[in-house]
Amino acid sequence: MSISTHAGVFDAIAAGPAGGRPVLLLHGFPQTGVVWRRQIEALAAHGYRVVAPDQRGYSPGARPQRPEDYRISHLVDDVVAITEELGWATFDLVGHDWGGAVAWWTADAHPGRVRTLTVVSTPHPGALATTLRTNEDQRSRSHYMIDWRETPTTEERMLAHDAQELRDFYAGKVPRDSADAYVRHLSQPGALTAALNWYRAGRPDGAIGVIDVPTLYVWSTDDSAFGPAAARETERWVNGPYRFETLQGVSHWIPEEAPEQLSHLLLDHLRAHGEYSTRGENAVVDPQKR
Repeated sequence: MSISTHAGVFDAIAAGPAGGRPVLLLHGFPQTGVVWRRQIEALAAHGYRVVAPDQRGYSPGARPQRPEDYRISHLVDDVVAITEELGWATFDLVGHDWGGAVAWWTADAHPGRVRTLTVVSTPHPGALATTLRTNEDQRSRSHYMIDWRETPTTEERMLAHDAQELRDFYAGKVPRDSADAYVRHLSQPGALTAALNWYRAGRPDGAIGVIDVPTLYVWSTDDSAFGPAAARETERWVNGPYRFETLQGVSHWIPEEAPEQLSHLLLDHLRAHGEYSTRGENAVVDPQKR
């Protein structure tokens, strides 16, 4: 499906009954909404209405050229615009990698809209900032973010030799057909630069606060980007009901490497907090009244 907003047109995967409880799934780098296909199947089978958009820069119809157009405030605004266009007053929000960062910031900025939050791999931004100051292991893990700000050197290197560096990121943990689809998508003119602009956009405009909505955080022990210090620190940044799950021996690519485990945890979390929203599960926004 296509979702038209003031920021452009977002491509998205949608499944489940139109009147089902709405769930928005946000992908990260270097992937697309396809990353969620196993979770989409599981959620739709249980009656949820699921939408997984290709985010800003990944959707050709929403691909501004300037790095500053990828600041976190714009990415959060995209979530709001997409859900309003869908007619969702409240929704459950799920994010992985960069999508997880957007999910944290959205839950902070719009707690009345987010019924529950599920973040996969990515620690709370405040927890990450703390450990970047205090933990050498996390500083070492995050150094790639600095390297990737170089342009166009990074794009040329990642796409060289049939995008071998991009393919190496998936480390055999992502299904081959999905990896091929991601490489094809990011090999389109301007696509990889747009994806890397998320790293080049600069610091957030302000500070993020403590999260009050029910939160599930899923981290894995073999994650190369986010270490145990930031994962443990995240609990200090959630005031609402909080559940922390660790997947042993699983890499950063949790949605595709451990799909059944993640789907089970996600469904359990949604069931546990089905009545959290005071607006009711079937509340909607009239798109004509935005």
